[in-house]
Amino acid sequence: MSARKVAVLGSGAWGTALAKVLADKGDPVTLWSRRSDLCDQINRDHENARYLPGAPLPITLRATHDLRDALEGASMVVFVVPSHGTREVAKMVAAHIPTDVPVVSATKGIENESLMFMDEVLDEELPAAAAKNLAYLSGPSFAKELAQKQPTAVVIAARDAKVCDDVMRRFHTPYLRLYNSDDVSGVECGGAMKNVVAIAAGAIDGLGLGHNTRAALITRGLAEVAKLAMARGGTALTVAGLAGMGDLVLTCTGELSRNRTVGFELGKGRKLGEILASLGHVAEGVKTAKSAYDLSVKMKVDMPITREVHAVLYEDKSVEQAVMDLMARELGPEFDSIAMRAAKR
Repeated sequence: MSARKVAVLGSGAWGTALAKVLADKGDPVTLWSRRSDLCDQINRDHENARYLPGAPLPITLRATHDLRDALEGASMVVFVVPSHGTREVAKMVAAHIPTDVPVVSATKGIENESLMFMDEVLDEELPAAAAKNLAYLSGPSFAKELAQKQPTAVVIAARDAKVCDDVMRRFHTPYLRLYNSDDVSGVECGGAMKNVVAIAAGAIDGLGLGHNTRAALITRGLAEVAKLAMARGGTALTVAGLAGMGDLVLTCTGELSRNRTVGFELGKGRKLGEILASLGHVAEGVKTAKSAYDLSVKMKVDMPITREVHAVLYEDKSVEQAVMDLMARELGPEFDSIAMRAAKR
């Protein structure tokens, strides 16, 4: 099979790791970045020293600051810009994006202003001919470990089965296995919400609490993800898979998780502004916590962990008080009747 160009939009750690996977397979990859100086450094050193240091990039990968250059002749387009920048970039590429190729979103989050997930943002901003080819990549996957070719499994969700199959085959390698899904809503919800729960998990670790607390937090966090996913039309089974439980376990327990790190430092007593200034990377869960809380209120979905994370991040509530308030909630069933009925369908 002849080489087919791929445009990867977003030069952070995750975008660079995905671009490396595709380039390692032999396809020419153009990695777009807002920063011309970063493009120059990547092209000179064949390494993204800013966001993915120590990962050699193949010569089939080229960085560019020019969106038209990135998109021209692309046989697949991959969005990997932060969630708060996805709409802006989608508007920028709308007039130039190929309309007959797969368009993959690998960004996880909920837009603050509109309370839209990335599938809704891209559906709204891209031409209809391009939007019909959208697919969504999610699952437990640290960029550093993928770049090291450590065995990884993710899920691809799409409304078009042919698009889903094409994307799966384009990304598949001996170290990256993909599963397909038609539950876009569930996959998108799991990918966004795990970052919020990871902040909570990091915070309880920062407090020095034990395994009992962490297990309870992750499990009840998963219940909140499931409730929101089902309210959006997704399924509980999807949330039990790679995009839900898989990504949640990784992000809540892995030391490479930026969101867990934010929570851990909050649990240690540091202030959010100081933590974010020292992080050096985007922690999607900080912005998503606000969107998720606002969305839960709008959709009348009870999400107490999300509510407490929002209070710690945006209302200066102490982590200790948040834990006490969660434990003091009124007693009730583990699963409400609405969730049980939805799970049985």
